[in-house]
Amino acid sequence: MAKKEIKKGQHQEEHDHDLLENPEAIADSLGKGEAFLKKNSRVVGGIIIVGILVIAGILYFQFDKANKDKQAQADMFQAVYYYEQDSLGLALNGDGVNDGFLTILDDYSGTNSANLAHFYTGSIYLTQGEFQKAVDHLEEFSADDFFVQAKAYSLLGDAHMELGQTSDAISAYEKAANFKENKFFTPMYLNKLAIAYEAAGQVDKAISTYGKIEKNYPESYEFTLARKHKARLEGLASK
Repeated sequence: MAKKEIKKGQHQEEHDHDLLENPEAIADSLGKGEAFLKKNSRVVGGIIIVGILVIAGILYFQFDKANKDKQAQADMFQAVYYYEQDSLGLALNGDGVNDGFLTILDDYSGTNSANLAHFYTGSIYLTQGEFQKAVDHLEEFSADDFFVQAKAYSLLGDAHMELGQTSDAISAYEKAANFKENKFFTPMYLNKLAIAYEAAGQVDKAISTYGKIEKNYPESYEFTLARKHKARLEGLASK
């Protein structure tokens, strides 16, 4: 068996050597390639064209999206200013000259700016008491930023609580509290989560959540509240 494999290897090396050293062998090999291309020219040409179109489409999409996002950022500037000034109606609907967040969502769908507009829009609807609309927009928002994304989860939880959807609120608050934990905002989200647990009748989980604030965030504003409500719930649970 070994001799056969050696002979086979030697034969292959000799064949490769012939291709390198023998111009006629090279010409014969190239001729076969040319014959294949001639015979299948339409297929090969079609594959090349499709490849070019796919690449061109991807490049155009990226270029178009970048241009749209740049324009959307410029259009959002005034809407964000109105939002920060508490002129929420103007921020949402525009002022007749400058677009509001709703128009930006329609005109620049799929861009980073439209994604951020969902956050602002959901926040505004929550303030205005349009809780289901708030849910719809906040669920469309996503980001990696630890402040904005966690805030969006928290607002989503608030909207669900207002709608009486305690289970969904708990899920949203859990996401807010667990998203890149930090000493600045996590205690606030844990406090909301504990309140939601209590509202759902899950007293043990509420006590545990208050305990987490008490243990891990002693310097937070929520620390004193957590100790107070934890003691209250423990008293109720012991009766």
